[in-house]
Parts: sequence; C-alpha cells; structure tokens
Amino acid sequence: CALVPALITLSFGGAVGLMFLMLGCALPQYNQYWPLFVLFFYILSPIPYCIARRLVDDTDAASNACKELAIFLTTGIVVSAFGLPIVFARAELIYWGACALVLTGNTVIFATILGFFLVFGSNDDFSWQQW
Repeated sequence: CALVPALITLSFGGAVGLMFLMLGCALPQYNQYWPLFVLFFYILSPIPYCIARRLVDDTDAASNACKELAIFLTTGIVVSAFGLPIVFARAELIYWGACALVLTGNTVIFATILGFFLVFGSNDDFSWQQW
C-alpha cells in the first residue's frame, strides 16, 4: 500500500519532534519541565480545522468563513506554541539552549501534523474522516 511509507515517515517525524522536546526538558544542564506545556498546543492545533472540515461542505468554490476562522484559530495556536518557550526563556524559567531545542521540536511536530493532513486529508476511500 502507498500509505505505509507515509505513515512510517510521519511516525518518525513525531518521534524526532518529541525527542527534541524531551531533550529541552530533561538534559542535566537544563532540568526544567516548563516546556512540556507546549504539548497542550500539539493536541489543540488540529481541533479547529477538524471541526470546520466536518461542518463545511467542500462543494462551495468560494472562501468559507467557518474554514477561514478555523485556519485563523489554528494559526494562533501554532504561534502560541512557538511563543511560549521564548517567553519562558525571557523570564529565565528555562535556558536559551532548552528554548532552541523546544522550538526545533515544535517545527518538526507541526510539520508532521501538516503532513498528516496532506496525506490523510483527502476525501478518498481511506481517510481520517471515516473515523
């Protein structure tokens, strides 16, 4: 099946992103677990778009306000996930090295989430919308 390599790549991307996040928290010179709060953003980021995708009929060629609002909310969540470690580092709750590791993990995780929607988001016979 053509989806197996995509699924393996997405799994690897998620594991690498979480590894960077854990390294930013658990390395002995950092030893602060405040960056784990970005996990909430990882969970929240796909929710607005998934809800809008369920509610919106894709036959309309024009821009849909519900879908635009979902993209706006998702963008706000993603920007907040990148801003939180920077605020923690500026407040000296975490070190700047830990902030860099968390930002790298954020980039990988959000690229993985985007890849998931690109691979499994189409309306074909195998789609995440069936669940």
